[in-house]
Amino acid sequence: MAGQLHQQLLLSRHYSRVFSVINSHIHTSSGLASKDHYKVLVLGGGSGGITMAARMKRKVGAENVAIVEPSEMHYYQPIWTLVGAGSKNVASSGRPTASVIPSGVTWVKSKVAELNPENNTVHTDSGKKISYDYLIVALGLELHYEKIKGLPEGFEHPKIGSNYSVETVEKTWNALKNFKEGNALFTFPNTPVKCAGAPQKIMYLSDAFLRKTGKRSKANIIYNTSLPVLFGVKKYADALWEIVKKRDLNVNLRHNLIEVRADKQEAVFENLDKPGETEVYKYDMIHVTPPMGPPAVLKGSSLDDEAGWLDVNKSTLQHKTYANVFGIGDCTNLPTSKTAAAVAAQSAVLDRTVSRILKKQTPDKTYDGYTSCPLVTSYNTVILAEFDYDGQPLETFPVDQSKESRVMYHMKADIMPHLYWHGLLKGLWGGPGPYRTIMHLGMK
Repeated sequence: MAGQLHQQLLLSRHYSRVFSVINSHIHTSSGLASKDHYKVLVLGGGSGGITMAARMKRKVGAENVAIVEPSEMHYYQPIWTLVGAGSKNVASSGRPTASVIPSGVTWVKSKVAELNPENNTVHTDSGKKISYDYLIVALGLELHYEKIKGLPEGFEHPKIGSNYSVETVEKTWNALKNFKEGNALFTFPNTPVKCAGAPQKIMYLSDAFLRKTGKRSKANIIYNTSLPVLFGVKKYADALWEIVKKRDLNVNLRHNLIEVRADKQEAVFENLDKPGETEVYKYDMIHVTPPMGPPAVLKGSSLDDEAGWLDVNKSTLQHKTYANVFGIGDCTNLPTSKTAAAVAAQSAVLDRTVSRILKKQTPDKTYDGYTSCPLVTSYNTVILAEFDYDGQPLETFPVDQSKESRVMYHMKADIMPHLYWHGLLKGLWGGPGPYRTIMHLGMK
């Protein structure tokens, strides 16, 4: 009897969740055909788009806000580092997009096909034309595996993975757990990337795994990066170099991956300091960080800069040409590291900027470039890098965050995902700025 009751309870909870998602989908998708104008139109349903939709709903009402986003699933991507290392499962990183769009906000389930800021309109790939009073661009960036010869088709072979895509992150774990001996390669491309620490985090975790499983003595761990430095902020770079030396890791600067011969388990790198010079590495495992770039729809749209990124004021996040257009996150040309932590801090500033513009006032809140990168250095330690536009540490806690910390690992693995789903996406988390002031007794 008790067993039957338990099963009925589980079934009841299951159907309740399913109904909740279906109901959310119907609620947020209603009115797609009938309404073509919104006070605030948000492009992109990633972290920046969802948090700004939640904030704008509170300002102008849900019925006056719409999000254009084609994906059925929304992913918390920072956790993929731990998925690739086998300590988290990929299912835990995703939720239906319908469940994270603020209730009452219209979901236009399409891709953005054309931007016409001169006419305050956007065209979708389904042929829909939407006009707006205010536009928030949160389109993220695009991965370009195809710019590496031999990819993405090379992922059909074993021993190769990438933590940057839901389709390839589990391949990283398969390559790591099946590693036997030889070179374990980790790469960083010659383009801007999101979460610039992630390409080396998986190296440290792989080192830890191979030590734990007794295979480390048979492994030659190599990190080939196109950058001239290990990390962009000296304080944290110095700490990372100490770890590299202590753990016998090999770092080659200014080495850019240009080809993967997955059938032969070979990777070809160009030496950026010696044009034309290439080097072939054999591997028993390789983690690829793909080249990345701005959304194709932004290029040549009159909203982009020379490199194709959304051209915004780095202090207010308002577009430099169109006063009713704003940007947030990876798609912008803000000169800071592209992370979810940066999105959180930007959302608080952008919320204030839009509020002032709505009242015909001048923006008065300034974004300082705050970003954060929890540099995972093992299965229980993290160096929590936090810094600003100038590459100066902007640490939240009154301790030396360049030291490896178990507490910071717990925060990365367990607390930050909760803060993401229940804080950032609800428009309730704008970064640790206020807490930093308290932690440092108002002196920072």
